[in-house]
Amino acid sequence: MSSPTEDPPTAVDEIDTDGLSPAVVASLGSVALALYFYYVRGDKQRGQFVGFWPVTILALASYFKIEEIKQALADGDD
Repeated sequence: MSSPTEDPPTAVDEIDTDGLSPAVVASLGSVALALYFYYVRGDKQRGQFVGFWPVTILALASYFKIEEIKQALADGDD
């Protein structure tokens, strides 16, 4: 009569949880580029335009991560 020492892996455990994903790197680069345009080049309109990119990049990354989790959960139900 052995008791398991670990819980069996679940579908959600298989999801990649790296903190510094390509989307985060792209967002940080976009912020740096926006600051460069705004302050260094003096092109405030372009700096503000590029400054909106991180939100869009991170929103798309979140959408794809949620779809990955949904797929993993659906595969785990089978």
